[in-house]
Amino acid sequence: MPNNQDIIRKAATIETTSLASGLLNPEQAKKFIQQTFEATTLGGLVRHEMRTAKTGEVDKIGIARRIVRKKTENTDDGYRAGVETSQIEYATTAVRLPWEITEETLRENIEGQNFETIVTNLMTTQLGIDLEDLYLNGDEATESTDPDYDFLKINDGWIKQISNGGHVYDASSATGMSLDLFYKTLAQLPNKYNNGKLRWLMSPHRAQEWELFLLNQVIGKGGAVPESIYNSPARIPTVECPALDDGTILLTDPKNLIVVNTYSVKIRKTTEGEKAIMMDKRFYVTHLDYDPIVEELDATAIIKGLK
Repeated sequence: MPNNQDIIRKAATIETTSLASGLLNPEQAKKFIQQTFEATTLGGLVRHEMRTAKTGEVDKIGIARRIVRKKTENTDDGYRAGVETSQIEYATTAVRLPWEITEETLRENIEGQNFETIVTNLMTTQLGIDLEDLYLNGDEATESTDPDYDFLKINDGWIKQISNGGHVYDASSATGMSLDLFYKTLAQLPNKYNNGKLRWLMSPHRAQEWELFLLNQVIGKGGAVPESIYNSPARIPTVECPALDDGTILLTDPKNLIVVNTYSVKIRKTTEGEKAIMMDKRFYVTHLDYDPIVEELDATAIIKGLK
């Protein structure tokens, strides 16, 4: 896969009549978005849907259970297994990441002209980290007094959606970690979703608190804890997500979490124009859009209020 700078360089050659901007074609846009997903562990596990329209529907296709019937020779009893279809609505929100570099910085830093490549790669990686943060924590109802208001208000993320429509376990009365927290939360999910694809999503601090709890049990009460429980409470593997707060744990199949993007990703760069000339700067902007949605809220659970 080409690196970020390769993609940007190819984008800049698409419109040869303009030195001021470049536009990614659909395949390049797809690769660029994939790179932002690869910046985080969770990003590579969730489902990605590429669409051309900024609003629309993602199809859900399923079948019922216990659909096999007894066969009678030379007889058609008219029974047919059905296919269940429905749609999830999405509406992408446009976002941008602008930055600038002075020509003096490019001339005088020890990296020389490679400085531009380094900054571009850092910006792309941080874009992926910030987007995952929004996928999880975005909340359009964020209070304007929140220092991250301009960031969090962009779109509603998975935590808000699951808190409003998934299975919620309130752990605010718990004094600390316990194995019961996991089993009681898991018990809220219908068995059909407990199929080996579930994952606990938690912050690194919370994963370490869980490890400490188990170590204290061993030290204080003796005995041994199976190694698998450290990383798989209730036999479900954990995924560490730095963007999650320490008081929240999510339970779902990561493929149940969907990010919708369109192909209209734009990366623009200019060294021309009055502002660039007068300020002796290069200006860059990345434009894209996204919408985080959940395919099946009944297949999600959330632990909230952990100490």
